[in-house]
Amino acid sequence: MSTETTASVSTHILDTSAGRPAEGVAISLSARGGPAAEWRPLGGSATDADGRCKDLPALPEGTTHVRLDFETEAYFTKKQDAEAQQDAPANRDSGVFFPEVAITFAVVPGEHYHVPLLLNPFGYSVYRGS
Repeated sequence: MSTETTASVSTHILDTSAGRPAEGVAISLSARGGPAAEWRPLGGSATDADGRCKDLPALPEGTTHVRLDFETEAYFTKKQDAEAQQDAPANRDSGVFFPEVAITFAVVPGEHYHVPLLLNPFGYSVYRGS
């Protein structure tokens, strides 16, 4: 929850190749207080069955930049294993092209930032949601 002196962050992931939420993706949150400051790891969480991560750590006062690190390799590896068991087409690439996705953005105190990740095996997109 944002306050007058801090911002807040939430996110969710949609696997656009399946048209479903991406469950079980680990997400780490880091923050810094200025473009030249060191990143400070704050902790993380994982997406739920709805692809949402509702319990990210609070941002400290003075945060100006936030980084979300999405660990996508384990998600895609698990998905590929499930597809292989269902006799998925053999011509699929067995590697993971994006093993992680890092999104960095600026914040201002008092604002909430919802940052959805639209993900597929060979591309991704993000935007500031509501």
